Amino acid sequence: QVQLVESGGGLVQAGGSLRLSCAASGRTFSSTSLGWFRQAPGKERECVASIRWNGNTYYADSVKGRFTISRDNAKNTVYLQMNSLKPEDTAAYYCAAAAYERNRYSAVSDYEYWGQGTQVTVSS
Repeated sequence: QVQLVESGGGLVQAGGSLRLSCAASGRTFSSTSLGWFRQAPGKERECVASIRWNGNTYYADSVKGRFTISRDNAKNTVYLQMNSLKPEDTAAYYCAAAAYERNRYSAVSDYEYWGQGTQVTVSS
């Protein structure tokens, strides 16, 4: 059974930093894409950042230059370093893993496995 477990969320002041981690178990994802999504109340889930098996990355325009996604295949873990946080970054953050590699890797439909989510709250 595949499980994705996020950690690292919390409350931070604007301008601060957080590092999210997502550890996968049940299978390895070294050859497929991993992603971080977020969902604020009343809004659709959106891709914040994703990373392909070869290291190619995607970032939403709203986080470019502030967030960095990385992966450690030996640990079957994906990370999201978030700097210069803004109140509009407040949301539940979810990690996602693709069951197989595709050409696309930034849509909800590109991923089969999801974590339970971790809350990030940025105060002004």
